[in-house]
This record gives sequence, structure tokens and C-alpha cells, in this order.
Amino acid sequence: MSLLDENIKEIVTKVVERNGFLLIDLILRGTEHNRVIEVYFDGEKDVSADDCALVSREIESHLNDLLVKHPDFRLDVSSPGIDRPLKFLKQYQKHVNRKFDISYRSGEEIKKLSGKLAAIEGDHLTFISNNKEVIINFNNIVKANVIVSFS
Repeated sequence: MSLLDENIKEIVTKVVERNGFLLIDLILRGTEHNRVIEVYFDGEKDVSADDCALVSREIESHLNDLLVKHPDFRLDVSSPGIDRPLKFLKQYQKHVNRKFDISYRSGEEIKKLSGKLAAIEGDHLTFISNNKEVIINFNNIVKANVIVSFS
């Protein structure tokens, strides 16, 4: 990662965290003359369009100062969307009582589970699958996706 990319990442991280959110992903692509910066952030509560606009304006203000030599960049700021796996324990709280597809480590093997997130206690998540409780330590989760339900 170049020094400029590291500076961009530092700015984005600080702005996102200062506004009370979690940086989920930062994608830097393109060239220095045609740079694309994609920022995905989430929070303990749902991210609104107003939240995205606020974070975007603040990041853009700092990037305009940093990228003065190459001001042509595109900044895309959004929440991660339902198709991206959850990365942080704080993201789970707003999804209690929703159905998940989970891959997790159990000893030496990776197990898969589809079930409803019933509770969170510390770093332990309780899922209900096939009428059975399964408790998974957050640190053992390999991948967790919320399943979209239209019912």
C-alpha cells in the first residue's frame, strides 16, 4: 500500500469512527489521476442515507486537502448491504431475531448452520436451528450472512 493510500485509509477510518460507526471495507482502485474510493461502514443501529451523506461530506472535505495534486476522484460511501458478511460483534445486535447462514470453527472442522439469532451475551451468540440452541463464540465465526426474509 502506498503512503497516499495509507493516508486515505487513515482519514476514512478516523471520520467513520468519529461519527460512531465501524469501517467495514475500504476499496481503493483506479489510478492517481482517476481514483475511485469506496467506503462501506455500519453501526450498532441501521445506517441511514443521512448518515452516509454526513460521512461522505466529511471524508470528501479531508480528501480534497490531501489530493490537491490529483483532485479527480470518485468517492462512494454506503452501508455494506445485506449481501456482505458481518465482520464485527457490534453489528449483530440489530439483527437479533433474524435468520442467518453461519460458517464457524468447531475444533478442527468448519461447520455450517442456518438459524435465527436469539441472543447475544458477551461474545457468545445463541442461534436457534432445528429447534435446538447452538451457542457460538464470536471469535469462531468464519462467515455470517443475514438472510433476507420478505415474510
